[in-house]
Amino acid sequence: MEHGGQDAQGDGRGENEYGDERTDGPGEATGEAPLEAAGLSERDRAVLAVERHGWPGPGAKERAIRERLGISPTRYYQLLNALLDDPRALAHDPVTVNRLRRVREARRGRR
Repeated sequence: MEHGGQDAQGDGRGENEYGDERTDGPGEATGEAPLEAAGLSERDRAVLAVERHGWPGPGAKERAIRERLGISPTRYYQLLNALLDDPRALAHDPVTVNRLRRVREARRGRR
């Protein structure tokens, strides 16, 4: 991606410190890249990272969600569920996303 000689912070465009393209607004990535190619937000990647981690019990996980992400466990699970349907999340972490999709489908099948 070309930056036209200006840095990412100078013109508000370009890549963030994680190498992901930043978005200008809802549904529009900077440059010519479509939203799907823009990658996940830092928060979305952090949600998947928390889910990838093995937890000894539910209390430790909920505490980590609040401390690391600064959101409630309820909001965390809402975000996580939305990520399971996001192709960018699948491209970023296919093992975790596919495992969680299987768990979700098994739970739906029992209802």
